[in-house]
Amino acid sequence: QVQLVESGGGLVQAGGSLRLSCAASRRTISSYAMGWFRQAPGKEREFVAVVNWSDDSKYYADSVKGRFTISRDAVKTTVYLQMNSLKPEDTAVYYCAARSYYSTSSHSESLYPYWGQGTQVTVSS
Repeated sequence: QVQLVESGGGLVQAGGSLRLSCAASRRTISSYAMGWFRQAPGKEREFVAVVNWSDDSKYYADSVKGRFTISRDAVKTTVYLQMNSLKPEDTAVYYCAARSYYSTSSHSESLYPYWGQGTQVTVSS
């Protein structure tokens, strides 16, 4: 069992930056994939980014590539999402998720059994 606790959401103007954090309760997640997803009002939840804990490889949605950076702190078992050049269309509830291994399908939310509570990100124009 893994518990995920997110923090760092808030209100920011377009063009600004925010950093989200997600702390995992489990100390041993060496093979895990940890990802970020988001859900805007009236829309389905969508993939944002994922990191393979074992080799630090990363994969991003096209909509955030070049603006968002996912990173991990192996000591703290925490994953971060640095969001730069934010746009109003980035407004959503952002969720951290974890699964026990990384695969090429790690952009699919249905494969993740562990989820955080979500944190609101609002980008004003």
